[in-house]
Amino acid sequence: MHTLEMVNEIKRLKREKRAIILAHNYQMPEVQDIADFVGDSLELSKKAAATNADIIIFCGVHFMAESAKVFSPDKKVLLPVYDAGCPMADMIDADQLRELKKQYPNIPVVCYINSSAEVKAESDICCTSANAVKVVKSLDSDKVLFIPDQNLGSYVANQIPDKEIINWEGYCITHHRVKCDELDEVKKNWNKIKILVHPECKADVVEKADFVGSTSQIINYVNKSDEKEFVIGTEMGVLHSLKKENPDKEFYLLSPSLICHNMKKTRLKDVYRALKDEVYEIKVEKEIMAVAKEALEKMLNLS
Repeated sequence: MHTLEMVNEIKRLKREKRAIILAHNYQMPEVQDIADFVGDSLELSKKAAATNADIIIFCGVHFMAESAKVFSPDKKVLLPVYDAGCPMADMIDADQLRELKKQYPNIPVVCYINSSAEVKAESDICCTSANAVKVVKSLDSDKVLFIPDQNLGSYVANQIPDKEIINWEGYCITHHRVKCDELDEVKKNWNKIKILVHPECKADVVEKADFVGSTSQIINYVNKSDEKEFVIGTEMGVLHSLKKENPDKEFYLLSPSLICHNMKKTRLKDVYRALKDEVYEIKVEKEIMAVAKEALEKMLNLS
């Protein structure tokens, strides 16, 4: 089936089955272009919950589709590629978190949204990369357990020096690969170009960047800026949105290592198959969904 024919079939099936297609900013351009909404995982889950769709096709990774199911328990949530996972989310499970809580009793757990529903259900409150500092500040405790991203946790600790952040030693394998030497080389050769990085990068990279923010915050920064050139320190998929929204601006990737292979697994044919055959359905136990939703809603109530 040719690309145009497949696109038309996807659109037809979407109407016929009352489906909505969500694509994360890190997805392939062809997938972003067929989606109804493109954004970060939490933003997409909230948008899907607000629609009257019966089926959600979530073009992302497993934990994102789980979050969509938590927010839309009565909708069928499909992940087009069954093994599109997140290595960082897999670096901690519910049993490990329970052991950590025994080791540090009565200390609140802040759980980065890049985690499984089971881990969220064992946490006190969730956060995103955009609101992590705000979430930790809101807690009436001078100590916080932060899971699973040690880099985001270190960034939060630098912003809130009066709280002790106890980090789990997880990390995003994509952002963790960025080397400070790469940033130094950019500054040496292009010292006037702004460097924008994600807080999932290592502390020495974050410290030298001109702007630190979530994917959505990076996009907003670029959209509002009068600058015409930027070096982008997050997964390369975001360049597609940046170029579409800012055709008069130039973008350079900070490191060639900024490719998430799990995010790149989903192709148009997978979206088509998911709609046609309604695979692969994401299911979460009702009890886990209910408690995980509490941790997510506590975060949303701070907004």
